[in-house]
Amino acid sequence: MTSARSAAPASIDAGADADAGQDLSAIRDLPFEQALEQLEGIVRSLEKGDVPLDESVAIYERGEALKRHCDALLQRAEARIQKITLGADGKAAGTAPLDVD
Repeated sequence: MTSARSAAPASIDAGADADAGQDLSAIRDLPFEQALEQLEGIVRSLEKGDVPLDESVAIYERGEALKRHCDALLQRAEARIQKITLGADGKAAGTAPLDVD
């Protein structure tokens, strides 16, 4: 009887891991605006406080993944932004990476 109980959680965990992997893959495909919209929805749900504990933990974890995704997209966008450099004559001479510090 004990062996039957220990076998069941392993199969449940394996299914949960597969679902989590698919979920993270789906997050990676989201554009910034959709990821941010979903993250804001999660924050609203958690702030209301009417979500059961198990669901709160699950959506919090999804929110963390969405936040990391949004951060990565923003960092990539910042890396692509350039500033226009001016020559001695005051005219545009080219571009250089934007220094945000």
